[in-house]
Amino acid sequence: MESFVELGLLGLFIASFLAATILPMNSEIVLSFLLLNNYSLSVSLFVATLGNWLGGITNYGLGYLGKWELLDRFWGFKREKIEQMKIKIDQFGSFLAFFCWMPIIGDLFAVGLGFFKIPFLRVSFWMLVGKAVRYVVWAAITYWGISFF
Repeated sequence: MESFVELGLLGLFIASFLAATILPMNSEIVLSFLLLNNYSLSVSLFVATLGNWLGGITNYGLGYLGKWELLDRFWGFKREKIEQMKIKIDQFGSFLAFFCWMPIIGDLFAVGLGFFKIPFLRVSFWMLVGKAVRYVVWAAITYWGISFF
């Protein structure tokens, strides 16, 4: 984590991107450290959101490339089970991408939205909104925490 902070905004971008993939990463801590070191709030939020959004879009793309046969062959998912999942995803549509910011499950949402070919522009919009809200809330929590000291 320390090396990401030392890289400043580039480190924040990398940490945010990786946090949106299946790699365990905590970009919020990097954001907090940068804010504590007087980095610009708006620039930091932009960089964190952009990195995390691009990581989520990468997951969407990986899902988009997925094939039914591979899910059955490597993961043991039967087509009937996947079709049941599709019905649930269709209930929420692209709005489900808003929740791609959530740890672990958000990555699965992004991959699933890509796999089921949910329209890219709508998915990317809702994903961007969700990820931006995530970092704005985290920045507010950081500044609130700082106010006690």
